[in-house]
Amino acid sequence: MKILIHIVLFFTVLNLYSQHSITGSIKEANTNNNIPFVNIYIPQLEKGTISDENGTFTLNNIPPGNYKVIFSIIGYETLSKNIEVPQIEDLQIVLNPSAIEMEEIIVSTPFHKLQSENVMKVEKENINDLKANGAVTLADGITDIAGVESISTGLSISKPVIRGLSSNRVLVYTQGVRLENQQFGDEHGLGINDAGIESVEVIKGPASLLYGSDALGGVLYLNPERFAEANTNSGDVTFNYFTNTNGYTTNAGYKSSGDTFKFIFRGSLAEHSDYKTKDYRVSNTRFGEKDFKTALGFQSTTFKTELRYNANIIKPGIPEDIGIQSTNKTPLPPYQEVTNHVLSSKSTIFFKNSSLNVNFGLLYNDRKEFEDEHEDDHEDHDEEVGQEDEKHEDEHHDDLQPALQMKLKTFNYDIKYNLPMFGKFETIVGLQGMLQENSNYGEEQLIPDATTNDIGFLVVTHIHLNTSELEFGARYDHRSIDVLNNINPNYKSFNGAAGIKTNLKENITLRLNLATGFRAPNLAELTSDGVHHGSNRYEVGNVDLTYEQNFQTDLALEFKNEHVEVFANAFYNMVNNYIYLSPNGSFIDNTPVYNYLQNDAKLYGGEFGLHFHPHPLDWLHFESSFETVTGKQNNDDYLPLIPANTFSNTIRIEFNNQWLNKGYAFTKLRTTLKQDKVSMFETQTNGYTLLSAGFGGTVKLFKKDLQLTISGNNLTNKRYINHLSRLKPEGIYNIGRNLSFGIQYNL
Repeated sequence: MKILIHIVLFFTVLNLYSQHSITGSIKEANTNNNIPFVNIYIPQLEKGTISDENGTFTLNNIPPGNYKVIFSIIGYETLSKNIEVPQIEDLQIVLNPSAIEMEEIIVSTPFHKLQSENVMKVEKENINDLKANGAVTLADGITDIAGVESISTGLSISKPVIRGLSSNRVLVYTQGVRLENQQFGDEHGLGINDAGIESVEVIKGPASLLYGSDALGGVLYLNPERFAEANTNSGDVTFNYFTNTNGYTTNAGYKSSGDTFKFIFRGSLAEHSDYKTKDYRVSNTRFGEKDFKTALGFQSTTFKTELRYNANIIKPGIPEDIGIQSTNKTPLPPYQEVTNHVLSSKSTIFFKNSSLNVNFGLLYNDRKEFEDEHEDDHEDHDEEVGQEDEKHEDEHHDDLQPALQMKLKTFNYDIKYNLPMFGKFETIVGLQGMLQENSNYGEEQLIPDATTNDIGFLVVTHIHLNTSELEFGARYDHRSIDVLNNINPNYKSFNGAAGIKTNLKENITLRLNLATGFRAPNLAELTSDGVHHGSNRYEVGNVDLTYEQNFQTDLALEFKNEHVEVFANAFYNMVNNYIYLSPNGSFIDNTPVYNYLQNDAKLYGGEFGLHFHPHPLDWLHFESSFETVTGKQNNDDYLPLIPANTFSNTIRIEFNNQWLNKGYAFTKLRTTLKQDKVSMFETQTNGYTLLSAGFGGTVKLFKKDLQLTISGNNLTNKRYINHLSRLKPEGIYNIGRNLSFGIQYNL
């Protein structure tokens, strides 16, 4: 404790001798009028302010150095400007009017740039926007992002799919650290609640250069909510109700910041009954979830640090067939009880023209699965009797012991040094690693006790040219897995990436990225030897599996002016030694046996779309997109679990009046085509079209903002089955019509 006090005092003393400010004014390009209430933000410092009524601003306590400062407000193009501190003269900032939504900083790539400046195309969505569209869970909401789908078992268990790749091929980051929660399992959900998460970024393609193994298919990067601005505080209470599941989510949070110290508290609770289709409720898709997040931050001019903690407990049922119809919310066996703890530390030390970022993460995942000790046949009972039986069952199941219990403990670290800028060159060198221990405590065992150790070294450089941006880098990784008294495989890989972003003409941008990635086999693929009840198959691992290695080419074209955006993103992904499951034709205990095999594979496709604001109707938005992906083995057999091609069309209007501020209304039509490009052991899936609509806005209540949202999904109550639903083999439909009602009151 004394050491910590001395460190804080040391940086506080430095602070007294190196305080600087950034000052200036902001005007509109066409009229030269002052622009009030502009957001001014420095990503490197995570520090910002708002311009006053006269368009002037001041940012205090800035250490010497070169910083990217972002100026953004709705109705104007976002401006990114490099500022040298100490400042010679006041800044004179000019913003151009634009009906296109303002840009935000991309955090998941190394140099924290605006999307328009980024060499790599990264999709970013605000969580509030996804929830306003009626998303029940975070995993449900991200499927609105082009190129992103999810493998689902009901509503509570979903896994992200990026361009046809999922599970251990997609890495999830939360609170700045990689999330580890036994993500190899098809019925293992995301394990993150959207409360306290501000936005999500999606890297579509190999990101092993930045993140190491398991980022072969892409990265889902979750940005936590920011601290309050200096010397301010705020609180909010949110409640959402969903008619289909008779379910609700609620959360409350408070945050406060002084000049140096700041903190956040947020708690959330959710409960849902079995979801309903047009014909029936899907038994045991019910779930409950509790979530708590807190953060503590300290910031001076030469040092900043934040400590975040998240505890998440989710208890989802595992559906098997259509049984008793009820609206109870307590899951019946089989069900899971999953507890996730994430403790992260994120610190930056600022030198004169460089900085050192140090991130640490401690994660603890306790996964329990409960099975019924006997089978009861309820099919002849009516609903009233069935509900009474469930009450008795709930009392009995409270005494159940987990048939399966795995505890996963993970420590990961990420250290990056931002070298001083040399001319047009920005360079980062880094060290990343992970130490992980898996232990079994239940009667059954999916994967053995084992220890995994990762270490990786990287260097990446960004070059600023007159009309282009270049980025390239290289990385070396080593992973060792020590399976207790069994095997000790080691995997080594070199990877690299290179990209260019250039302006072909004034409004046309081209991005070309070439990247390699790798993924070491997980414990299930190496060592499985038993029945995987959630998948109804006997799985046999293969200790001779080698690591997957891929090479992907991405080409992105974008046209953008004041009232229209058109984009086309295409990719071709070659994966060597792709690992997959295949039945061998035999049975053990009446369960089909599946072996883990390898073969080279390829995936290709892309996303295409437009966003149109017809002048002078800037309040009207029309958005249209198409996404497609095809996955094949080298023998021309199709890969399993490849999402179907999808069209999405949205009409959205925005308005303000005396009683409703930031008002909006939308109608969305999403058409999923027939999926007939299926693997040898899959069946085809018919296409379908879903209609959604909603509206909302902000009103004043006791001089505080009250946000109201109403949305409806699958308004025609369509019977349909998504190709990536794990309930598809049983012919069970996805969720029917669902209306959601949300309120958020800012305290």
